[in-house]
Amino acid sequence: MLKEMLENVKSKSPLVHNITNYVTVNDCANILLACGASPIMADELDEVEEITSICSGLNINIGTLNKRTIPSMIAAGKKANELNHPIVLDPVGAGASGLRTETAKTLLEKVKFSVVRGNLSEIKCLAVGIGNTRGVDSVDFINEKNIDTVVEFAKDFALKNSCVTVITSAVDIITDGKIAYCVYNGDSIMSKITGSGCQLSAMMAAYISANPDNILEAAFACVCAMGLCGETAKKRMSDKDGNSSYRNYLIDAVYNLTPAELEKGARYEIR
Repeated sequence: MLKEMLENVKSKSPLVHNITNYVTVNDCANILLACGASPIMADELDEVEEITSICSGLNINIGTLNKRTIPSMIAAGKKANELNHPIVLDPVGAGASGLRTETAKTLLEKVKFSVVRGNLSEIKCLAVGIGNTRGVDSVDFINEKNIDTVVEFAKDFALKNSCVTVITSAVDIITDGKIAYCVYNGDSIMSKITGSGCQLSAMMAAYISANPDNILEAAFACVCAMGLCGETAKKRMSDKDGNSSYRNYLIDAVYNLTPAELEKGARYEIR
């Protein structure tokens, strides 16, 4: 199943519209190219509906939020819904400011998202209005002690919002409210580069665009792929390399990942 998800990305090469974080926009574009998709970045209100119309999927990331682009996000989201295109929401920093929190909640009210992907603090903020954040970083983590509780929380959020919920941490959880995949791939150094989460959301838009009838499985495959490539990139590092080299190695690993390697290297359990 994982193998098929990546094969479809590579064979269909979906065009993905991104309204995203300008801190990481270049890395998001490159990760999309690396996995086999094609990126387009457009956030001007006068063109977002037209751009969304020619794409297969949409990625909305509020990482560098401003009032000019909020209407663009809503307009693009509504157009994607009209066309039945899959959409990812990355509520970066929800809980860090009133504007971020209210914008993320407004987007959830006005647009039907296929996937909502964030860290535990961000998703908790959307669910209950409170999350423990430090800027855009989470101080809530998933571990052996709380994983059962977090899985149930993620399932509940998915059911209430009619979406696949992806919570990323040391253990990643992907659920549609019924089935939950707990993914154990990845490396702690991934948190040392700006934008690994943004890249994951962009790549996830490609995976679900290439597999629109299997959103849960596509999101699951994408999380496994990113984590596995994080491990591969870490193994490539020498004692002279730092986080800048790691960022490039991560993109290289995504570019070189084969469907067979993904199927073999994924480490997960189903709950």
